[in-house]
Amino acid sequence: MDSGTVMAFPQSSPLNPHAVLKLGRFALSLERPLIMGIVNVTPDSFSDGGKFLDSGRAVDYARQLVEEGVDILDIGGESSRPGAAPVTVDEELRRILPVLEKFVESPVPVSVDTCKPEVMRRAIAAGAAMINDIFALRAPGALDAVADSAAGVCLMHMQGEPRAMQQAPHYRDVVGEVEAFLADRVAAAVAAGIGRERIVLDPGFGFGKTPQHNLELIRALPRLRESGYPLLAGLSRKALFGKIVGRKAAERIHASAAGALLAAQRGAAIVRVHDVAATRDCLLVLRAIEDTAFSFP
Repeated sequence: MDSGTVMAFPQSSPLNPHAVLKLGRFALSLERPLIMGIVNVTPDSFSDGGKFLDSGRAVDYARQLVEEGVDILDIGGESSRPGAAPVTVDEELRRILPVLEKFVESPVPVSVDTCKPEVMRRAIAAGAAMINDIFALRAPGALDAVADSAAGVCLMHMQGEPRAMQQAPHYRDVVGEVEAFLADRVAAAVAAGIGRERIVLDPGFGFGKTPQHNLELIRALPRLRESGYPLLAGLSRKALFGKIVGRKAAERIHASAAGALLAAQRGAAIVRVHDVAATRDCLLVLRAIEDTAFSFP
């Protein structure tokens, strides 16, 4: 897309709080923010690299997240941290399929975090209900891989590519450019036959963005929400919080929970997190305060 072109969201309108997100056999109500729990089956993710590379440990951890109240599991087999090296299709499938197959009958949908069309097709065939793509289905064949199924998709904005995206991020208008990119990708997805009720948008916090860019995008979530598509906020343990609170990735639980809470207040329909229990507690408090019909059990 030409950087000077402004795309409008096709037939968009403010998100109905009673809308439903369709992910394969699942239909998730968006009347409250949903929690997507991260399961990294990788040796080099920025927050928990190697901790769950063993499929047995990854399965146990995913079960723990379900017990803690996660709404969607997001399994990834390739790190997208700055400087990360790519992995082959076979290696990515070797990592994710044993975990995915354990959750085919899970009470929550499973998303697979991948940008490779072949991995998308194999994951969907194995039971994945959603594809979470940092390249927003731009790889040849990716649009068809999702359109040929009932799976949902998250389309994310990223400037550059993982190995170099944080070297010198630059925008004339970060909010406007992210908004235009997402509108362009929605148009492509809809044209390919992906139903609007299956689409989620992600501004791509930390993906080709400076800390200031990230703050601007958090403030702009109400504007981005006007697209009519549910927004996903992936802020968990990001370097932004390290800059703010001065803590290492594994020590950013409180800052991440605060970020998820503030993103939800500003209109995020899904928060993608490492710390499900802490985030769930924060969102329950938010719901109790904001819901005038709330009653105690």
